[in-house]
Amino acid sequence: MTKMAEAADVSHGDGVYNRGVVGWMLFDWAAQPFFTVITTFIFGPYFVSRLTSDPISAQATWSNMATISSIIIAVLSPILGSVADASGSRKPWIAFFATIKIAALSLLWTAAPGSSVAFVVLLMVLATTSAEFSIVFNDSMMTRLIGQKDVGRVSNVAWGMGYLGGMIVLISVVLFIAASPETGKTILGATPLFGLDPATGEDARITGPISALWYLIFILPMFLFTPDARRGKPLDAAVRSGLTELGNTLRELKAKPGISRFLISRMIYQDGVNGLLTLGGIFAAAMFGWHTMEIGIYGIILNVIAIFGCIAASSLDRWLGSKFVVVLSLLLLLTATFGMISTGPDFTLFGLINLPVGSTEGLFSTPAEKAYILYGLLIGIAFGPVQASSRSYLARSVSPVEAGRYFGIYALSGRATSFMATLSFSLLTYWTGSARIGMASLIIFLVSGLFILLKTPYPAAHSAKPLEP
Repeated sequence: MTKMAEAADVSHGDGVYNRGVVGWMLFDWAAQPFFTVITTFIFGPYFVSRLTSDPISAQATWSNMATISSIIIAVLSPILGSVADASGSRKPWIAFFATIKIAALSLLWTAAPGSSVAFVVLLMVLATTSAEFSIVFNDSMMTRLIGQKDVGRVSNVAWGMGYLGGMIVLISVVLFIAASPETGKTILGATPLFGLDPATGEDARITGPISALWYLIFILPMFLFTPDARRGKPLDAAVRSGLTELGNTLRELKAKPGISRFLISRMIYQDGVNGLLTLGGIFAAAMFGWHTMEIGIYGIILNVIAIFGCIAASSLDRWLGSKFVVVLSLLLLLTATFGMISTGPDFTLFGLINLPVGSTEGLFSTPAEKAYILYGLLIGIAFGPVQASSRSYLARSVSPVEAGRYFGIYALSGRATSFMATLSFSLLTYWTGSARIGMASLIIFLVSGLFILLKTPYPAAHSAKPLEP
Protein backbone atom coordinates (compact mmCIF):
# COMPACT_ATOMS: atom_id res chain seq x y z
CA MET A 1 0.00 0.00 0.00
CA THR A 2 1.34 3.43 -0.89
CA LYS A 3 1.80 6.21 1.60
CA MET A 4 -0.94 8.17 -0.10
CA ALA A 5 -3.33 5.26 0.15
CA GLU A 6 -2.48 4.80 3.81
CA ALA A 7 -3.28 8.46 4.35
CA ALA A 8 -6.67 8.21 2.67
CA ASP A 9 -9.47 10.26 4.13
CA VAL A 10 -11.10 8.07 6.78
CA SER A 11 -14.18 10.27 7.06
CA HIS A 12 -15.58 9.01 3.79
CA GLY A 13 -18.35 6.49 4.07
CA ASP A 14 -19.38 7.28 7.65
CA GLY A 15 -20.31 10.92 7.18
CA VAL A 16 -18.18 13.83 8.29
CA TYR A 17 -18.74 13.31 12.00
CA ASN A 18 -17.92 9.63 12.48
CA ARG A 19 -16.69 8.59 15.90
CA GLY A 20 -13.05 8.84 14.85
CA VAL A 21 -13.50 12.46 13.82
CA VAL A 22 -15.56 13.23 16.94
CA GLY A 23 -12.81 11.69 19.08
CA TRP A 24 -10.31 13.96 17.31
CA MET A 25 -12.55 16.99 17.87
CA LEU A 26 -12.82 16.20 21.59
CA PHE A 27 -9.10 16.90 21.88
CA ASP A 28 -9.91 20.61 21.62
CA TRP A 29 -12.66 20.14 24.22
CA ALA A 30 -10.12 18.47 26.54
CA ALA A 31 -7.28 20.91 25.96
CA GLN A 32 -9.04 24.30 26.06
CA PRO A 33 -9.62 24.65 29.85
CA PHE A 34 -5.85 24.96 30.30
CA PHE A 35 -5.78 28.04 28.07
CA THR A 36 -9.10 29.44 29.34
CA VAL A 37 -8.82 28.84 33.08
CA ILE A 38 -5.07 28.64 33.69
CA THR A 39 -3.38 30.91 31.16
CA THR A 40 -5.98 33.61 30.64
CA PHE A 41 -8.77 34.08 33.15
CA ILE A 42 -8.08 32.50 36.56
CA PHE A 43 -4.57 31.33 37.40
CA GLY A 44 -2.72 33.93 35.31
CA PRO A 45 -4.49 36.89 36.93
CA TYR A 46 -4.03 35.22 40.34
CA PHE A 47 -0.29 34.98 39.65
CA VAL A 48 -0.19 38.69 38.86
CA SER A 49 -2.47 40.14 41.52
CA ARG A 50 -2.15 37.82 44.51
CA LEU A 51 0.86 35.49 44.34
CA THR A 52 3.27 38.40 44.76
CA SER A 53 3.03 41.95 46.09
CA ASP A 54 4.26 43.70 42.92
CA PRO A 55 1.71 43.49 40.05
CA ILE A 56 3.93 45.26 37.52
CA SER A 57 6.88 42.94 38.12
CA ALA A 58 4.54 39.94 38.17
CA GLN A 59 3.09 40.89 34.77
CA ALA A 60 6.60 41.00 33.34
CA THR A 61 7.46 37.66 34.96
CA TRP A 62 4.35 36.04 33.49
CA SER A 63 5.29 37.49 30.13
CA ASN A 64 8.82 36.10 30.51
CA MET A 65 7.34 32.67 31.24
CA ALA A 66 5.45 32.86 27.96
CA THR A 67 8.64 33.96 26.19
CA ILE A 68 10.65 31.00 27.47
CA SER A 69 7.85 28.59 26.52
CA SER A 70 7.61 30.08 23.05
CA ILE A 71 11.33 29.65 22.37
CA ILE A 72 11.24 25.98 23.40
CA ILE A 73 8.13 25.36 21.29
CA ALA A 74 9.63 27.15 18.30
CA VAL A 75 12.83 25.08 18.38
CA LEU A 76 11.31 21.65 18.97
CA SER A 77 7.90 21.69 17.20
CA PRO A 78 9.15 21.30 13.60
CA ILE A 79 11.59 18.60 14.69
CA LEU A 80 8.86 16.67 16.47
CA GLY A 81 6.48 17.06 13.53
CA SER A 82 9.03 15.62 11.13
CA VAL A 83 9.82 12.76 13.52
CA ALA A 84 6.09 12.03 13.76
CA ASP A 85 5.83 11.72 9.97
CA ALA A 86 8.71 9.24 9.98
CA SER A 87 7.48 7.24 12.99
CA GLY A 88 3.90 7.22 11.66
CA SER A 89 1.78 7.09 14.79
CA ARG A 90 0.91 10.25 16.69
CA LYS A 91 -0.88 8.89 19.76
CA PRO A 92 2.25 7.76 21.68
CA TRP A 93 3.64 11.28 21.43
CA ILE A 94 0.37 12.81 22.61
CA ALA A 95 0.31 10.39 25.56
CA PHE A 96 3.89 11.27 26.51
CA PHE A 97 3.27 15.01 26.57
CA ALA A 98 -0.13 14.55 28.23
CA THR A 99 1.62 12.89 31.17
CA ILE A 100 3.92 15.88 31.63
CA LYS A 101 1.09 18.38 31.26
CA ILE A 102 -1.17 16.61 33.75
CA ALA A 103 1.62 16.36 36.34
CA ALA A 104 2.60 20.04 35.97
CA LEU A 105 -0.99 21.25 36.22
CA SER A 106 -1.65 19.15 39.30
CA LEU A 107 1.35 20.70 41.06
CA LEU A 108 -0.02 24.23 40.55
CA TRP A 109 -2.00 23.55 43.72
CA THR A 110 1.24 24.28 45.60
CA ALA A 111 1.39 27.88 44.27
CA ALA A 112 0.34 29.59 47.49
CA PRO A 113 1.10 33.29 48.09
CA GLY A 114 4.72 33.62 49.11
CA SER A 115 5.76 30.33 47.50
CA SER A 116 8.60 30.05 44.99
CA VAL A 117 7.76 32.05 41.90
CA ALA A 118 10.52 30.27 39.98
CA PHE A 119 8.93 26.88 40.67
CA VAL A 120 5.53 28.11 39.50
CA VAL A 121 7.12 29.48 36.33
CA LEU A 122 8.80 26.10 35.74
CA LEU A 123 5.47 24.30 36.07
CA MET A 124 3.82 26.70 33.64
CA VAL A 125 6.64 26.26 31.10
CA LEU A 126 6.27 22.47 31.30
CA ALA A 127 2.48 22.64 30.98
CA THR A 128 2.55 25.16 28.13
CA THR A 129 5.17 23.39 26.03
CA SER A 130 3.56 19.98 26.55
CA ALA A 131 0.17 21.39 25.56
CA GLU A 132 1.54 22.91 22.37
CA PHE A 133 3.54 19.82 21.37
CA SER A 134 0.41 17.71 21.76
CA ILE A 135 -1.44 20.12 19.49
CA VAL A 136 1.19 19.63 16.76
CA PHE A 137 0.52 15.89 16.69
CA ASN A 138 -3.24 16.25 16.97
CA ASP A 139 -3.43 18.84 14.17
CA SER A 140 -1.30 16.70 11.87
CA MET A 141 -3.93 13.93 12.10
CA MET A 142 -6.56 16.23 10.56
CA THR A 143 -5.68 15.74 6.89
CA ARG A 144 -6.14 11.96 7.20
CA LEU A 145 -9.51 12.24 8.92
CA ILE A 146 -11.36 15.02 7.11
CA GLY A 147 -11.90 15.76 3.42
CA GLN A 148 -10.78 19.06 1.91
CA LYS A 149 -14.37 20.25 1.52
CA ASP A 150 -15.19 19.91 5.21
CA VAL A 151 -11.87 20.64 6.90
CA GLY A 152 -12.65 24.31 7.61
CA ARG A 153 -16.07 23.53 9.02
CA VAL A 154 -14.83 20.70 11.23
CA SER A 155 -11.83 22.75 12.42
CA ASN A 156 -14.03 25.66 13.49
CA VAL A 157 -16.64 23.40 15.13
CA ALA A 158 -13.87 21.62 17.04
CA TRP A 159 -12.47 24.95 18.17
CA GLY A 160 -15.97 26.01 19.23
CA MET A 161 -16.31 22.77 21.20
CA GLY A 162 -13.05 23.67 22.89
CA TYR A 163 -14.42 27.01 24.00
CA LEU A 164 -17.58 25.33 25.24
CA GLY A 165 -15.49 22.95 27.32
CA GLY A 166 -13.40 25.79 28.64
CA MET A 167 -16.52 27.77 29.44
CA ILE A 168 -18.10 24.88 31.36
CA VAL A 169 -15.02 24.61 33.56
CA LEU A 170 -14.81 28.39 33.92
CA ILE A 171 -18.50 28.75 34.86
CA SER A 172 -18.16 25.97 37.42
CA VAL A 173 -15.15 27.70 38.97
CA VAL A 174 -16.85 31.11 39.04
CA LEU A 175 -20.14 29.88 40.50
CA PHE A 176 -18.96 27.31 43.00
CA ILE A 177 -15.27 27.91 43.76
CA ALA A 178 -14.12 31.51 43.10
CA ALA A 179 -14.84 33.74 46.07
CA SER A 180 -14.10 37.21 47.34
CA PRO A 181 -10.96 37.26 49.52
CA GLU A 182 -12.73 39.81 51.75
CA THR A 183 -16.01 37.96 52.35
CA GLY A 184 -15.00 34.38 51.59
CA LYS A 185 -18.26 33.92 49.63
CA THR A 186 -18.89 32.92 46.02
CA ILE A 187 -21.05 34.93 43.63
CA LEU A 188 -23.96 32.75 44.81
CA GLY A 189 -23.30 33.85 48.39
CA ALA A 190 -22.14 30.41 49.47
CA THR A 191 -18.92 28.99 50.87
CA PRO A 192 -16.63 27.66 48.10
CA LEU A 193 -16.78 23.96 47.37
CA PHE A 194 -14.40 21.71 49.27
CA GLY A 195 -13.98 24.43 51.92
CA LEU A 196 -11.42 26.27 49.78
CA ASP A 197 -9.94 29.43 51.28
CA PRO A 198 -9.79 32.36 48.80
CA ALA A 199 -7.57 34.32 51.17
CA THR A 200 -4.73 31.89 50.41
CA GLY A 201 -5.59 31.61 46.72
CA GLU A 202 -7.00 28.09 46.96
CA ASP A 203 -9.91 29.05 44.71
CA ALA A 204 -7.44 29.88 41.92
CA ARG A 205 -4.86 27.18 42.68
CA ILE A 206 -7.42 24.37 42.45
CA THR A 207 -7.89 25.16 38.76
CA GLY A 208 -4.60 23.38 38.04
CA PRO A 209 -5.77 19.94 39.25
CA ILE A 210 -9.25 20.53 37.78
CA SER A 211 -7.80 21.25 34.32
CA ALA A 212 -5.52 18.23 34.61
CA LEU A 213 -8.43 15.89 35.43
CA TRP A 214 -10.59 17.33 32.64
CA TYR A 215 -7.79 16.82 30.13
CA LEU A 216 -7.18 13.25 31.26
CA ILE A 217 -10.84 12.26 30.92
CA PHE A 218 -11.65 13.86 27.58
CA ILE A 219 -8.58 12.88 25.56
CA LEU A 220 -9.55 9.23 26.06
CA PRO A 221 -12.06 9.16 23.12
CA MET A 222 -9.29 10.23 20.78
CA PHE A 223 -7.10 7.36 21.99
CA LEU A 224 -9.98 4.87 21.82
CA PHE A 225 -11.75 5.77 18.58
CA THR A 226 -9.59 7.97 16.32
CA PRO A 227 -7.49 5.94 13.87
CA ASP A 228 -3.79 6.62 13.94
CA ALA A 229 -1.30 6.30 11.09
CA ARG A 230 0.47 2.97 10.79
CA ARG A 231 3.63 2.68 12.84
CA GLY A 232 6.62 3.49 10.71
CA LYS A 233 10.28 3.52 11.61
CA PRO A 234 11.65 2.82 15.10
CA LEU A 235 12.28 5.89 17.24
CA ASP A 236 16.02 6.23 16.58
CA ALA A 237 15.56 5.81 12.84
CA ALA A 238 12.54 8.12 12.91
CA VAL A 239 14.59 10.84 14.59
CA ARG A 240 17.33 10.60 11.97
CA SER A 241 14.83 10.47 9.11
CA GLY A 242 12.72 13.22 10.61
CA LEU A 243 15.65 15.61 10.91
CA THR A 244 16.58 14.89 7.31
CA GLU A 245 13.00 15.45 6.16
CA LEU A 246 12.84 18.70 8.13
CA GLY A 247 15.89 19.98 6.28
CA ASN A 248 14.36 18.92 2.99
CA THR A 249 11.08 20.63 3.88
CA LEU A 250 12.80 23.90 4.76
CA ARG A 251 14.62 23.80 1.42
CA GLU A 252 11.39 22.82 -0.31
CA LEU A 253 9.68 25.95 0.98
CA LYS A 254 11.81 28.00 -1.40
CA ALA A 255 9.87 26.40 -4.23
CA LYS A 256 6.54 27.00 -2.48
CA PRO A 257 6.38 30.77 -2.03
CA GLY A 258 2.65 30.72 -1.25
CA ILE A 259 3.08 28.42 1.74
CA SER A 260 6.19 30.35 2.79
CA ARG A 261 4.28 33.62 2.70
CA PHE A 262 1.38 32.13 4.67
CA LEU A 263 3.72 30.75 7.35
CA ILE A 264 5.53 34.08 7.68
CA SER A 265 2.25 35.96 7.88
CA ARG A 266 0.89 33.54 10.46
CA MET A 267 4.14 33.72 12.42
CA ILE A 268 3.72 37.47 12.82
CA TYR A 269 -0.02 37.81 13.43
CA GLN A 270 -0.08 34.81 15.76
CA ASP A 271 2.49 36.61 17.89
CA GLY A 272 -0.08 39.30 18.43
CA VAL A 273 -2.88 36.79 19.06
CA ASN A 274 -0.77 34.83 21.57
CA GLY A 275 0.21 38.02 23.33
CA LEU A 276 -3.39 39.17 23.50
CA LEU A 277 -4.58 35.85 24.94
CA THR A 278 -1.69 35.61 27.41
CA LEU A 279 -1.70 39.20 28.61
CA GLY A 280 -5.27 40.46 28.14
CA GLY A 281 -6.61 38.98 31.37
CA ILE A 282 -3.73 40.07 33.56
CA PHE A 283 -3.83 43.55 31.99
CA ALA A 284 -7.45 43.93 33.08
CA ALA A 285 -6.75 42.46 36.52
CA ALA A 286 -3.98 44.98 37.17
CA MET A 287 -5.87 48.01 35.80
CA PHE A 288 -9.21 47.44 37.50
CA GLY A 289 -8.14 45.37 40.50
CA TRP A 290 -10.26 42.43 39.39
CA HIS A 291 -10.10 39.27 41.46
CA THR A 292 -10.87 35.68 40.49
CA MET A 293 -14.62 36.28 40.40
CA GLU A 294 -14.52 39.28 38.07
CA ILE A 295 -11.92 37.77 35.76
CA GLY A 296 -13.89 34.52 35.65
CA ILE A 297 -17.13 36.22 34.64
CA TYR A 298 -15.27 38.25 32.03
CA GLY A 299 -13.89 34.97 30.69
CA ILE A 300 -17.34 33.42 30.58
CA ILE A 301 -18.64 36.35 28.53
CA LEU A 302 -15.78 36.02 26.04
CA ASN A 303 -16.16 32.25 25.75
CA VAL A 304 -19.91 32.43 25.15
CA ILE A 305 -19.27 34.87 22.33
CA ALA A 306 -16.39 32.71 21.08
CA ILE A 307 -18.65 29.69 20.64
CA PHE A 308 -21.02 31.65 18.41
CA GLY A 309 -18.03 33.16 16.60
CA CYS A 310 -16.71 29.70 15.73
CA ILE A 311 -20.15 28.48 14.64
CA ALA A 312 -20.54 31.46 12.31
CA ALA A 313 -16.98 31.05 11.06
CA SER A 314 -17.54 27.36 10.28
CA SER A 315 -20.07 28.39 7.62
CA LEU A 316 -18.09 31.39 6.40
CA ASP A 317 -14.99 29.23 6.02
CA ARG A 318 -16.87 26.77 3.81
CA TRP A 319 -18.59 29.46 1.71
CA LEU A 320 -15.93 32.17 1.47
CA GLY A 321 -12.74 30.32 2.42
CA SER A 322 -10.30 30.28 5.29
CA LYS A 323 -8.49 33.41 4.15
CA PHE A 324 -11.62 35.55 4.39
CA VAL A 325 -12.26 34.36 7.95
CA VAL A 326 -8.67 35.01 9.05
CA VAL A 327 -8.58 38.52 7.55
CA LEU A 328 -11.92 39.48 9.11
CA SER A 329 -10.83 38.10 12.49
CA LEU A 330 -7.59 40.07 12.43
CA LEU A 331 -9.47 43.30 11.72
CA LEU A 332 -11.73 42.64 14.72
CA LEU A 333 -8.73 41.85 16.95
CA LEU A 334 -7.02 45.06 15.89
CA THR A 335 -10.11 47.07 16.77
CA ALA A 336 -10.38 45.33 20.13
CA THR A 337 -6.72 45.81 21.03
CA PHE A 338 -6.84 49.48 20.16
CA GLY A 339 -9.94 49.89 22.31
CA MET A 340 -8.43 48.06 25.30
CA ILE A 341 -5.19 50.02 25.40
CA SER A 342 -7.12 53.28 24.91
CA THR A 343 -9.17 52.67 28.07
CA GLY A 344 -8.26 53.75 31.58
CA PRO A 345 -10.12 53.94 34.89
CA ASP A 346 -11.92 57.14 33.81
CA PHE A 347 -11.67 57.35 30.01
CA THR A 348 -11.69 55.46 26.72
CA LEU A 349 -10.33 56.22 23.23
CA PHE A 350 -7.31 57.87 24.86
CA GLY A 351 -9.42 60.46 26.63
CA LEU A 352 -11.63 61.47 23.72
CA ILE A 353 -14.46 60.06 25.81
CA ASN A 354 -14.22 60.82 29.51
CA LEU A 355 -16.03 58.45 31.85
CA PRO A 356 -17.22 59.13 35.39
CA VAL A 357 -15.18 57.45 38.11
CA GLY A 358 -18.24 56.75 40.24
CA SER A 359 -19.54 53.20 40.23
CA THR A 360 -22.90 51.49 40.41
CA GLU A 361 -23.73 48.40 42.39
CA GLY A 362 -22.51 44.97 41.34
CA LEU A 363 -19.73 43.62 39.16
CA PHE A 364 -18.04 45.74 36.48
CA SER A 365 -19.63 48.75 38.09
CA THR A 366 -17.62 51.55 36.49
CA PRO A 367 -18.25 52.82 32.95
CA ALA A 368 -14.62 52.11 32.07
CA GLU A 369 -15.03 48.44 32.99
CA LYS A 370 -18.14 48.22 30.84
CA ALA A 371 -16.27 49.78 27.91
CA TYR A 372 -13.43 47.30 28.37
CA ILE A 373 -15.89 44.40 28.23
CA LEU A 374 -17.39 45.75 25.00
CA TYR A 375 -13.95 45.66 23.41
CA GLY A 376 -13.49 42.20 24.84
CA LEU A 377 -16.55 41.00 22.96
CA LEU A 378 -14.71 41.62 19.68
CA ILE A 379 -11.89 39.41 20.94
CA GLY A 380 -14.41 36.73 21.82
CA ILE A 381 -15.84 36.79 18.30
CA ALA A 382 -12.46 36.64 16.57
CA PHE A 383 -9.83 34.74 18.51
CA GLY A 384 -11.33 31.30 17.85
CA PRO A 385 -11.89 31.69 14.09
CA VAL A 386 -8.48 33.27 13.47
CA GLN A 387 -6.81 30.15 14.84
CA ALA A 388 -9.24 27.52 13.55
CA SER A 389 -9.29 28.90 10.02
CA SER A 390 -5.51 29.32 10.01
CA ARG A 391 -5.35 25.60 10.77
CA SER A 392 -7.72 24.76 7.90
CA TYR A 393 -5.87 27.21 5.61
CA LEU A 394 -2.75 25.04 5.92
CA ALA A 395 -4.68 21.76 5.83
CA ARG A 396 -6.06 22.77 2.43
CA SER A 397 -2.54 23.57 1.24
CA VAL A 398 -0.61 20.35 2.04
CA SER A 399 -1.03 16.62 1.40
CA PRO A 400 -1.74 14.11 4.19
CA VAL A 401 1.66 12.41 3.98
CA GLU A 402 3.51 15.67 4.64
CA ALA A 403 1.08 17.05 7.22
CA GLY A 404 3.24 16.25 10.24
CA ARG A 405 6.28 18.19 9.14
CA TYR A 406 4.25 21.10 7.79
CA PHE A 407 2.17 21.34 10.94
CA GLY A 408 5.43 21.20 12.88
CA ILE A 409 6.63 24.20 10.90
CA TYR A 410 3.16 25.69 11.37
CA ALA A 411 3.67 25.42 15.13
CA LEU A 412 7.09 26.98 14.61
CA SER A 413 5.46 29.82 12.70
CA GLY A 414 3.10 30.31 15.62
CA ARG A 415 5.91 30.37 18.15
CA ALA A 416 9.19 31.19 16.40
CA THR A 417 8.96 34.87 17.21
CA SER A 418 6.06 34.87 19.67
CA PHE A 419 8.56 35.63 22.38
CA MET A 420 8.94 38.96 20.58
CA ALA A 421 5.39 39.97 21.50
CA THR A 422 5.72 39.07 25.17
CA LEU A 423 9.31 40.32 25.25
CA SER A 424 8.18 43.64 23.77
CA PHE A 425 5.52 43.83 26.46
CA SER A 426 8.03 43.03 29.19
CA LEU A 427 10.68 45.49 28.03
CA LEU A 428 8.27 48.35 27.42
CA THR A 429 6.55 47.71 30.75
CA TYR A 430 9.88 47.66 32.58
CA TRP A 431 11.18 50.78 30.86
CA THR A 432 8.04 52.87 31.07
CA GLY A 433 6.27 51.42 34.11
CA SER A 434 3.15 51.28 31.97
CA ALA A 435 1.51 47.98 30.96
CA ARG A 436 -0.66 50.00 28.54
CA ILE A 437 2.37 50.90 26.44
CA GLY A 438 3.50 47.28 26.59
CA MET A 439 0.13 46.10 25.30
CA ALA A 440 0.28 48.62 22.45
CA SER A 441 3.15 46.68 20.87
CA LEU A 442 0.71 43.89 19.96
CA ILE A 443 -0.87 46.12 17.29
CA ILE A 444 2.38 46.06 15.31
CA PHE A 445 2.31 42.26 15.05
CA LEU A 446 -1.36 42.11 14.05
CA VAL A 447 -1.02 44.78 11.37
CA SER A 448 2.18 43.37 9.87
CA GLY A 449 0.82 39.83 9.67
CA LEU A 450 -2.42 41.04 8.09
CA PHE A 451 -0.55 43.02 5.44
CA ILE A 452 1.45 39.95 4.33
CA LEU A 453 -1.62 37.70 4.43
CA LEU A 454 -3.51 39.99 2.05
CA LYS A 455 -0.89 39.18 -0.60
CA THR A 456 -0.89 35.43 0.09
CA PRO A 457 -2.69 33.02 -2.31
CA TYR A 458 -5.47 30.75 -1.13
CA PRO A 459 -4.89 27.84 -0.84
CA ALA A 460 -1.30 28.68 -0.04
CA ALA A 461 0.00 25.92 -2.33
CA HIS A 462 -1.05 28.02 -5.31
CA SER A 463 1.64 30.06 -7.00
CA ALA A 464 2.78 33.33 -5.51
CA LYS A 465 5.65 35.70 -5.98
CA PRO A 466 8.40 35.18 -3.41
CA LEU A 467 8.69 37.68 -0.60
CA GLU A 468 11.19 40.37 -1.38
CA PRO A 469 14.26 40.33 0.87
